[in-house]
Amino acid sequence: MILIKKCLALLLLTMSFGAHANIDPKLLQPLAGDDPDARIEAVNAIAALANEDASKVLNALKNEALYANPAKPDGDVYIVTDDQAYNPATGKSTPLPEGIEAISINNRLRGAIDSALSGLKLFSPEKALRLAAAKELQKDASLEQLPLVTKAYVKENDPEIKGILQLVIATANLQSPDAAQRKAAVKSLVDSDNANLKPMLQKMLAQNPDGSYGEPDESIRVEVVNTLNAINSRLTRMEFVGNLFYGISLGSVLLLAALGLAITFGLMGIINMAHGELLMIGAYTTYACQLAFRKFMPGAIDAYLIVALPAAFIVAGAVGIILERTVIRWLYGRPLETLLCTWGISLILMQLVRSIFGAQNVEVSNPSWMSGGITVLGSLVLSYNRIIIIFFALFVVFSVWLILNKSRLGLFVRAVTQNRRMADCVGVPTGKIDMMTFGLGSGIAGLGGVALSQLGNVGPDLGQGFIVDSFMVVVLGGVGQLAGTVIAALGLGEVNKFLEPVAGAVMAKIVILVFIIIFIQRRPQGLFAVKGRSVE
Repeated sequence: MILIKKCLALLLLTMSFGAHANIDPKLLQPLAGDDPDARIEAVNAIAALANEDASKVLNALKNEALYANPAKPDGDVYIVTDDQAYNPATGKSTPLPEGIEAISINNRLRGAIDSALSGLKLFSPEKALRLAAAKELQKDASLEQLPLVTKAYVKENDPEIKGILQLVIATANLQSPDAAQRKAAVKSLVDSDNANLKPMLQKMLAQNPDGSYGEPDESIRVEVVNTLNAINSRLTRMEFVGNLFYGISLGSVLLLAALGLAITFGLMGIINMAHGELLMIGAYTTYACQLAFRKFMPGAIDAYLIVALPAAFIVAGAVGIILERTVIRWLYGRPLETLLCTWGISLILMQLVRSIFGAQNVEVSNPSWMSGGITVLGSLVLSYNRIIIIFFALFVVFSVWLILNKSRLGLFVRAVTQNRRMADCVGVPTGKIDMMTFGLGSGIAGLGGVALSQLGNVGPDLGQGFIVDSFMVVVLGGVGQLAGTVIAALGLGEVNKFLEPVAGAVMAKIVILVFIIIFIQRRPQGLFAVKGRSVE
């Protein structure tokens, strides 16, 4: 009995394979005909088979390798390769029959073929291909593709792809001639956050010149209004959360860029116009570490960023110490000369980098553990690199706070800041403290350059875009105040991101600058005032 069952199962399996190997000639014959609608219906019907022969037929038709005999409208259709003709209806190859000609296609049929081939990717064993095909169909789903998508939906096991296919089916059903089916489709889209659905739904509410509507059924139009309101509400929440996240991200970048300047300008009173170039040096140090890992340790390329952090801090800090010892130490108390001199140094550093690395931007790739992102609220993606940079900025702020408040260097820095002469009188080496403080601020700028390298390309002009913003952050937060720098950086980042969609990027910058000018006129000390016996 068991043997009979096994034989029966084998027979059924063999029959199943045979059925999948052959295509019904009635589906193939319209392809060779003259009726364009029938040809498109045949393409979609063949695609719905979702087997290897269906893919072969459609690819052959697209590449004009599908042949038929024009003298026999009901004859066989062949896939021609070299001197052989494969008959998808029988699954057999034969020599080229006499009188067969290539089946010509037009642009409309070519578009239907491309859509069908895209839909066939839903049956790929690779999840990435199926997900990409599902997202592509979500943009423009048609009623003709419904059998293929439905078959893929039944077969799909991945929850993410299955959810997308469910939306595709509902979107296609919006074009159904059955009112009940259209109404059910509209209701099923109420939980969607796909903005591409809005034009299709709005078209159903549009009024024609003769007074009729795109959707003749009033009850369906009511459901369309409810669905549109739900989608708009969800998109508004997504936009708000997205602006909030990217505002914090921008604020963290500004914080890293301005933190070093808060030390050199806020604590030492040095107007360092070369601060942006210290950011750029940190970014190029990251690029150099990436090149070294690619050449000598390609298997550990994902670890280059861990090495780049201390390397950028040391290199940028060393450049800052050299500048302080050779040039800036002679200019304390002379702000105009310091400004002009550091501006000239910034030009020298940019030209030096151009001579070493070239004038073109270079690419610093994210490590694999910083690639991708977290999807929230349906389709809002929070990228890993920005999330990591936000936490990295907070870590750097905490480290600077520890150095300034819990270390001997920090004690000396605060003493020199509050009263340089008295600190000198009690034995504090003010010259050495100036050098180390400037080196610390420069090293932190190098860390900011590492973060910037993970968000975009690196070029000689990288720092120029952040020097003005950094000064605005320091002045707004209060000179020498770490807490004010943090609040000002995050606040300016949020305001900038929420203003950009309304006023544009350039106008948002102008509005922020005007606000800071007015604020400083009213409160010159910034958000937090410096406390001490001598504040210069």
